[in-house]
Amino acid sequence: MKVYLDYGATTPVKSEVLTALLPYLKENFGNPSSIHEWGRIARAAVDEAREKTAKFLNADAAEIVFTSGGTEADNLAIRGLIRNPLEENGGQLGNQKIENSQSNNQSLISKPISNFQQPFSLPHIITSQIEHHAVLNTCKALEKEGLAEVTYIKPNRDGIIETEKIKKAIKKNTVLVSIMYVNNEIGTVQPIREIGKMIEKENSSRLAVGGKRIYFHTDAVQAAEYLPMDVDFLHVDLLTISGHKIGASKGIGALYIKKGTPIKNISFGGEQEMGFRAGTENITGIIALGKAVSVINQKSEISFESEPEGSSLRVEDRNQKIKGLRDYLINKVLKEISEVELNGSKELRSPNNANFYFKYIEGESIVIAMDLEGVGCSTGSACTSQSLEPSHVIMATYSDPKRAAGSVRFTLGDKTTKEELDYAVKKIRKVVDRLREISPYGGNNDN
Repeated sequence: MKVYLDYGATTPVKSEVLTALLPYLKENFGNPSSIHEWGRIARAAVDEAREKTAKFLNADAAEIVFTSGGTEADNLAIRGLIRNPLEENGGQLGNQKIENSQSNNQSLISKPISNFQQPFSLPHIITSQIEHHAVLNTCKALEKEGLAEVTYIKPNRDGIIETEKIKKAIKKNTVLVSIMYVNNEIGTVQPIREIGKMIEKENSSRLAVGGKRIYFHTDAVQAAEYLPMDVDFLHVDLLTISGHKIGASKGIGALYIKKGTPIKNISFGGEQEMGFRAGTENITGIIALGKAVSVINQKSEISFESEPEGSSLRVEDRNQKIKGLRDYLINKVLKEISEVELNGSKELRSPNNANFYFKYIEGESIVIAMDLEGVGCSTGSACTSQSLEPSHVIMATYSDPKRAAGSVRFTLGDKTTKEELDYAVKKIRKVVDRLREISPYGGNNDN
């Protein structure tokens, strides 16, 4: 038996999606920028996919920019927004002396900037210590380039970023808050709507005295399949999604940019994607994404003409099956295997995520052994699977290197069955027992 429990890394292409994109790999191969018939057919398909993606987010089509994936969308959101205040105040910065003090929430910038119009404060970003590396490393790069200062908010012991901590971190020069919707490793659901409403209230006060707006970005890559995605309900200005996490093909994503949000392009060439993203459009990927979000919409039966809270309830109804399987897995593992703890909040987590700390053994060893037993799982983000560094998410949440090194993520999907979970738990128990017997850390047990 083969059991795939790594849907957080990628998902199989939905059958409806495959059917929709195949013609554009064959006869409808035109370039959307061409004015002849082949190009017009391709352009119509791109426009339709944009409309579908906009409907999924309760947005306007003109607010959707297609990208190569979640990482590029995050970069466009953050770098594109930061370019605006910088260009307003004199141009480019030189290299600055920096020091890494992420652990105490302080910026890497250690001395003031001198080559901007004075007085000028660097644009300030607030993010969290548990963001995907697409956000974290972009923020760190901006600091090292001397282009921004960043505050990194530490999560609580449940892996939740508290709204009050963000509020306290806001400064006069804060221009952007970027907090992920669902954590990609431990699955915790962040209070995005609450944060968004807080920022709107803060903006009302700032604008009343001639201050500048704070913009709010959320990386919703891990949330799109399961949680409400209505941007008005969430109170966000920028939102990232990725195709291959929701049954579309790899190499496609999208960024929602609320009308009026001052984003600058970060790549140069043609005028595709309304000037935000140069280069020939990935038409098959775009069609795949449009179809994937349509399938989710149909399953969710969301009507954006109704109250957002009503939409939220219907999404929750759709999630009951997979949430029930997730809880079955969590309870079975905690009951049948000793010295195991769940990482992150049990209540405030994605319906498809279970992340466990197996004491006395390394997560990488478990993943390799489980693969040999026919079960696919991971130690965290697939984007850092080649790194031997312990999970930055678990380190930030628990400050425990052993826990960070000994944790494994299991993520479920639409095709997951109870029988598969029974098989997986049987193999987990076998693998954990064997590894603990040879573990230098001890912890032999009688399971």
